[in-house]
Amino acid sequence: MTDRFHRYEPRHGHGLPHDPFNAIVGPRPIGWILTRSASGALNLAPYSFFNAFNYTPPIIGFSSIGWKDTVRNIAETREFAWNLVTRPLAEAMNASCASVPPDVDEFVLAGLTPAASSVIAAPRVDESPVSFECRLSQLIQLQGAEGAPVDSWLVLGEVVAVHIDRQLLVDGIYDTAGAQPVLRAGGPADYYEIAAAQRFRMFRPRV
Repeated sequence: MTDRFHRYEPRHGHGLPHDPFNAIVGPRPIGWILTRSASGALNLAPYSFFNAFNYTPPIIGFSSIGWKDTVRNIAETREFAWNLVTRPLAEAMNASCASVPPDVDEFVLAGLTPAASSVIAAPRVDESPVSFECRLSQLIQLQGAEGAPVDSWLVLGEVVAVHIDRQLLVDGIYDTAGAQPVLRAGGPADYYEIAAAQRFRMFRPRV
């Protein structure tokens, strides 16, 4: 009888064609983060290690593998904007993740337009139907179980302003599927789109 489980310890490698960790924790929402440097240069980059962490105050966060331009800008200015990646914007998002020098404008690469924010100085992506304006709450260098620092940085930000396209508010309720959000999967080129056909409802049990 064969062993039912493929077992491995990450420090020794996974023994598979592609690391399954990202695929298991997924599909994951995309942190499409827009920052402005202290000198005024804009940077737009997607991060697949992203999620929401708190209701009140609303806090979102993403992890950057390496001290990249996005993290440096947030450390300098203490603010950033998150923008929803939708199916119509998937190719633009992909273009914005190109490894280019800091002086290259990702908006030109991706054919996008910066729009003024209402609370923070950094703009948001005008084409995105949902954006969060955020102020830095914590910037944490990650570490392993033994306490050794890792070259990855967790950025947590409080959402101080929200922009939602009114077409996505149906009787005052945000239409998740209507926004066509794109989620990152585990393969080297795999993404998923949320559609209404995948929705099911399940209410919490009453005690």
